[in-house]
Amino acid sequence: MGSLLISLLPYIIGSALVPVQNIINILLLRSPRQGLLKATAYVSGMTIVRLLQGLIFGLIFVKEAGGGKSPIVLTLQLVLGILLLVTAYKQWRKEDDPDAPPPKWLTMIDSLTTLKSFGFGFGILIISGKAWVFTLSAIGLIAEAELGQPSSTIAYLLFVLLAESLLLLTILFRVIIPEKSKTFLEQASAWLTHYNRPIVILVSLVFGLFFLYQGASGLLNL
Repeated sequence: MGSLLISLLPYIIGSALVPVQNIINILLLRSPRQGLLKATAYVSGMTIVRLLQGLIFGLIFVKEAGGGKSPIVLTLQLVLGILLLVTAYKQWRKEDDPDAPPPKWLTMIDSLTTLKSFGFGFGILIISGKAWVFTLSAIGLIAEAELGQPSSTIAYLLFVLLAESLLLLTILFRVIIPEKSKTFLEQASAWLTHYNRPIVILVSLVFGLFFLYQGASGLLNL
């Protein structure tokens, strides 16, 4: 299990360090009406998507796994590397990220109801190609490890928990220190918004090269 979690670490970090998802979460928490409830619903929507992905595609990967590196996982790594490098290039050229919600969505955050916040979280993962590849690659790695159903389920739940750790920690901070968190959330939102582009470029470039190498070298050595 320990070695598997180390292998999953790039996918966990890549899933967690998505600025726009964290910005939306913070904006919901700062909402004057039921901000905490809206943010919780938003993260719940994202969690449901990942759990459904694990349930559906976990069965497919378990059937496909048979020891050694899976061609499906290696192909997903290659695709993910390409997608991330394309994202880094587009951000460098100051082009819009196709996985990011339209700018007008951010202006709607304050008017979202709790139910719509849930749908927002659900939808943002459904339309994100990179999020799909991150999750499917993680599912494939867990299937490759052949830990058995109970341990594989625990490993995937840990992946989901850690992939959403920044979102959950922000919500927890809001619950534990409601007053002090207001200043923190305001500063965090401003910082993430200001440095969104360089963060996306750096993360996409580093992980893009990593996954491109992993996928390409693995497929060549099959």
